[in-house]
Amino acid sequence: MSDLLALAYPWVKAFHIISIISWMAALFYLPRLFVHHTEQVSLAGETHKLFTMMEYKLATVIMRPAMIASWIFGLLLVMTPGIIDWSAIWPWTKAAGVIAMTVFHVWLIRRMRGFQAGENALTGRQYRMMNEVPTVLMIVIVFSVVVKF
Repeated sequence: MSDLLALAYPWVKAFHIISIISWMAALFYLPRLFVHHTEQVSLAGETHKLFTMMEYKLATVIMRPAMIASWIFGLLLVMTPGIIDWSAIWPWTKAAGVIAMTVFHVWLIRRMRGFQAGENALTGRQYRMMNEVPTVLMIVIVFSVVVKF
């Protein structure tokens, strides 16, 4: 198995990067949809239905599969012999960042379900602030992997 993982390493790494890009794009866009949904649309009516459909499709057709693929390919990379030095700090900071990104993903899904139910307790400003969360986590993750601090 380890020989197969070593042989497939460049492909697994490429698919991991592709899935991360897709996941990040959705994590950036969904809170922006929430901003506009909050500020421009009531919680009922045709435009509300359009926004909830767009949010749902983004979350289920792009964001969820991209997250699952990111985790699968990431775990395959972790299992590849010689890739991770577990005595270093960077794998742990990256892992913490990825777990936090997954928690943020779940938080967005809960907000999406709230909009579907005609409920929203947050302001556009709060969604704008939350839109910075994936950026901060991305910085932590990229520096962890590239700089290996």
